[in-house]
Amino acid sequence: MQATFTKITLACAAAMALAGTAYAEDQIVKIGVTGPLSGPNAFIGKDNENGVRLAVEDLNAKKMVVGGKTLKFELDSEDDQCDPKAGVSVAQKMVDGNVKYVMGPYCSGVAIPASRVYSQGGVVVSTVGSNPKVTMGGYKNLFRIMAGDNEIGARLAFYAANIMKVKNVAVIDDRTAYGQGLADEFSKEAKKLGLNIVGQEFTTDKATDFSAILTSLKAKNPDVILLGGYAPQAGPMLRQMKSLGINAKLLGGDAICTAELGKLAGDAATDTAFCAQGGAVLDKTAEGPAFKAKYKKRFNVEPDAYAPSFYDQTMFIGQSMQKAGSVDPEKVGAEIYKTSYKGMSGTFGFDDKGNLKSAPITIYTFKAGMPSALGTY
Repeated sequence: MQATFTKITLACAAAMALAGTAYAEDQIVKIGVTGPLSGPNAFIGKDNENGVRLAVEDLNAKKMVVGGKTLKFELDSEDDQCDPKAGVSVAQKMVDGNVKYVMGPYCSGVAIPASRVYSQGGVVVSTVGSNPKVTMGGYKNLFRIMAGDNEIGARLAFYAANIMKVKNVAVIDDRTAYGQGLADEFSKEAKKLGLNIVGQEFTTDKATDFSAILTSLKAKNPDVILLGGYAPQAGPMLRQMKSLGINAKLLGGDAICTAELGKLAGDAATDTAFCAQGGAVLDKTAEGPAFKAKYKKRFNVEPDAYAPSFYDQTMFIGQSMQKAGSVDPEKVGAEIYKTSYKGMSGTFGFDDKGNLKSAPITIYTFKAGMPSALGTY
């Protein structure tokens, strides 16, 4: 009896040792997400987080083995509120927590100052911050996974001049790094194309009443108003344009290219709001419809502007770990620079400054409250 008990005890001990060995073989890889999870832009922060979460779950399902260890990806999400001060604090928290891969920030005003902290911490950063200054700091392993404002602003000006064939344009920007960057790039290209900038106004990313500046612009009779700002401002602005009898179209960048604008503006957005967003039309890519269905099943909402790109870039990071045979951010970053990844939202490859190569830009208008693609330019 004693011998039998001893054998059972030894067998249990061996099983526990094997279990411990298997557990020890797991390599934890933290994937950080930083974006607005509170405030007026929380809807897009959650969309970004969902895109990364879905990718983390898919990577874990692959049971990738790197350096003899099975990778176990964990999501670490933080609210930067689209506020530079909060964003820098979040960046330091990520670095202190040994998070070596960060998806975000969303807002350029956060991405610009936070990039230095991430760089000093040896973090690989994948951002949608579109202000050209984001990738002008010379920081290594900082990747912009969408088109920059120089491309989006120029393409909007091209669309206004050559497709809409307008002559008079007005510009409003919210004084954020994103809004000002987009407005400046649009204005620069508009002048080159011979468009007349009949007025320029300024607001903030907290404002909701634009009646004074819209009344001022109405007297100047613009054909188009370019807004350098976000959906929470564009929504009420469109409603106020309609109530003031302003017939101009409203143009904006990727930050208004979202279903949230349709919710905020209602029918005032229909065929009046036009926006430019980097990336291909998801419904027209081979894997896009399947991704949309998977996302809807997992989160019970449709994917918004950036979830597909954040998903693809997270998968690119996983691919790069396998190719590098390491989870070391220096080696993985080097792999990202020299290779590319064909995702369902486009092909991800970066130049030496971290800008996305050959970024397609699609122009949308709004139908029944949702962005509706007009064409890729």
